[in-house]
Amino acid sequence: MLRHEFQPGRLVAGAFLTIAGIVYAGDAGDAWETPWFTVIPLVIGGLCLAGATALLARSIRKHRGSPQTPPPPRP
Repeated sequence: MLRHEFQPGRLVAGAFLTIAGIVYAGDAGDAWETPWFTVIPLVIGGLCLAGATALLARSIRKHRGSPQTPPPPRP
């Protein structure tokens, strides 16, 4: 299996969207009552946090030097 680059921004976005899905599933299953506008801040906040996480991870990778880039050829 090919290894891929870990992307924490996508992990955060996926977690928040999963939580939003669980909230709506609980409402649909009559486990609890959820107002329709409750999930909007959850999704928007999660996407903003995911964007900030992705920017932070990208800046850390740039600062450390990406291991993905091959070393320059020697003359």
